[in-house]
Amino acid sequence: MNFQHLRDAPLPATASAFLWRYVRVRPFHFSAMLSLVIGAACCAVAVQYGMKMLVDAMAGDAQTEQVWRAFSLFIALIVVENVLWRLGGWVGCHTVVGSCADLRVDLFHHLTGHPMRYFKRHFSGSLANRVAAAGGAADVVYGGLAWRIVPPCVDFLGAVVVLFAVRDSMALALIVCVLLVAALLTVVGVRGRNRHIAFASQSARVGGEIVDLVSNVWTIKAFSGRERERQRLEREIGVEARAHRRSWIYLEKARVLHDICLSIMAGAMLGWAILLWRQGEVTAGDVVMVSALTFRILHGSRDLALALVDTSQQMGVIAETLGIIAQPHELRDTPHELAPTRGSIKLLDVSYAYPDGCQVFKHFFLDIAPGQSVGIAGTSGSGKSTLLSLLQRLDDVQSGVILIDDRDIRSVSQDSLRRQIAVVPQEPALFNRSILENIGYGQPHATEQQIIDAARQAFCDEFVQALPNGYHTLVGERGVTLSGGQRQRLGLARAFLKDAPILILDEATSALDSDSEAIIQRALTNLMRGRTVLAVAHRLSTIASFDRVLVLERGEIVQDGPPDELRLRQGRFRTLWQMQAMLQER
Repeated sequence: MNFQHLRDAPLPATASAFLWRYVRVRPFHFSAMLSLVIGAACCAVAVQYGMKMLVDAMAGDAQTEQVWRAFSLFIALIVVENVLWRLGGWVGCHTVVGSCADLRVDLFHHLTGHPMRYFKRHFSGSLANRVAAAGGAADVVYGGLAWRIVPPCVDFLGAVVVLFAVRDSMALALIVCVLLVAALLTVVGVRGRNRHIAFASQSARVGGEIVDLVSNVWTIKAFSGRERERQRLEREIGVEARAHRRSWIYLEKARVLHDICLSIMAGAMLGWAILLWRQGEVTAGDVVMVSALTFRILHGSRDLALALVDTSQQMGVIAETLGIIAQPHELRDTPHELAPTRGSIKLLDVSYAYPDGCQVFKHFFLDIAPGQSVGIAGTSGSGKSTLLSLLQRLDDVQSGVILIDDRDIRSVSQDSLRRQIAVVPQEPALFNRSILENIGYGQPHATEQQIIDAARQAFCDEFVQALPNGYHTLVGERGVTLSGGQRQRLGLARAFLKDAPILILDEATSALDSDSEAIIQRALTNLMRGRTVLAVAHRLSTIASFDRVLVLERGEIVQDGPPDELRLRQGRFRTLWQMQAMLQER
């Protein structure tokens, strides 16, 4: 079986199919685990039969040798049972933990394949919590199946077989009672599923809220919002608590129903066995065995009932996670690679609208020659950032085509496309890792010396060397230990290292002070050399030396030409330039 093919297949939409997927990845491990658990459970039933033989040998006229033989069998069964349980636990440890790790990785990988608009609709913290919760839920389901569901089922089947050897009617009565109880609990479990899913959904939402609050703690403090946010969180947690109580109370009702049914069954079976003993139809050993088996089934079925209800709850958690994360990707990918490019860009008759229907581009045309530097100006909402997003295929056009070196970007894999594009955003995204790792993210196979060379080109080396651990210094969450200018230079170093033919600058200097901007402008001049550049500029002075400037208005190019010419010509660019000049004079 091609296990890698299973791992690469789309994620199933249902919880049961999703869990079965990882059983198919490790069929031998799961088979071994279940075989050992079933063997241990069979030995547990056989122990009760060994006890019957020992009691009968002691109560009858058997010789001492027969008593010790029965005793030896009884002890041997206990030893084998314990050995099989421990072996099952050892195999299960590797099997269940490995499968839960795999499924979390697969969920994350699928999650990152969604377009950026998907992440605008969902809390990042909520998504992260769902991935973690699905792993925990799968652990409960797999472990519950092996240690809380299979053993009681084996106990029941073993008890039926043994009771048939004592009295057929008792075995049949046990079958009928257990089937009725199982059917009743199944109906109860199914009816409670919506409560469990509602609790899982609200729990994920609260987790997302907490992450969002922690991420914005500066804003909370700056605007004296601690008490407001406490009240808001209290309301959200209150909703979660009510959903939790509804789910929990339902579980308790199911447990009460189970206890009543099983107590009646245990009492009836034991009373029946005592009556048969008084009539001389069964031995004392039979009564002991029936009593032991009945109480074993009583406790085992309680575990089974709890496990089934718990499994139903955890399956609800997985189903809710799959409903959010395992949706089909809205952008289709292809395995075809985009070869290294010269950097020509064409947009032919492109139309694009936001999911809410707001039209951004309609029959849009643009042609950028290889090696040309193009500034993009315009007011907020004119389509500047959307243009860059479509070029990176973070979303797809509704009609028309985007070509890089005359190749439709939808005909190549998204990763190969983005390997040809280096992006320097307004606020570079840094991981809570070392500076070396953050710069090297642009080229994962780069050597340490290559990373340091890129840092020097971006004028990072001086401030990095002054840090306590140099290039091995951790930058903190989102780079909080660094200044804005330092973070920006790390973003530039990452772009230098990537050495892509197309460079996108998304307001790369708009949030910087004058000193930092001057340093970064020097680095940008070196970085742009020999590349096709598209730069969204908040400060028009940063694109004054570009080959060409596009001025966008409501998704249309209203001006296109060299910046020196546009400054002298009546039009939107001249107006924007004069407004910024007036603001700087103030």
